[in-house]
Amino acid sequence: MKNDAPRTVRRETALERDDRNFAELLQELRVTQTGVQILFAFLLTLAFTDRFGSLDAVQRGTYVATLLLAVVAAALFTAPAALHRALFRRGAKRRVVDVSGKLASAGLCVLTMAFTGSVLLVVDVVLGRGPGIAAAAGTFAVCCGLWGVLPRWIRHRMGRRPPPTAPHDPAAQDTH
Repeated sequence: MKNDAPRTVRRETALERDDRNFAELLQELRVTQTGVQILFAFLLTLAFTDRFGSLDAVQRGTYVATLLLAVVAAALFTAPAALHRALFRRGAKRRVVDVSGKLASAGLCVLTMAFTGSVLLVVDVVLGRGPGIAAAAGTFAVCCGLWGVLPRWIRHRMGRRPPPTAPHDPAAQDTH
């Protein structure tokens, strides 16, 4: 059932909306970055444990792939800050917001694979290859479901139209 309640119009200029959107994105990235950092630290310590030497070739390959995926996820999640810094005060806030959103989405995709690989590795070592593959598939499904399918489903239920905004203020200039 679609929500037919009237939407509230924000009284903000395009630049104010870009600032708000970027601030909200940065808050989201703070949350995900913490998880990536914890995962990366966990993976780094594994190579220095006594049991690491007993891993088979598949487990070692999974470890290296997962470690590299965690690095890529961390890079994708920190790239918006670097992009903002490089384009600061150049009138590019809209572009920074757009590109940063795409970087964050790519980061979630890579993080899904890193989580999946981590679960595969740990469950494979603890319970065996079959349970590891099953747990990894479940992890992949949960991440895809919560981070991909659920938002799209909610968006579909809300309708395709974007929320109304205040008219664009052509006199406003991006000073950020």
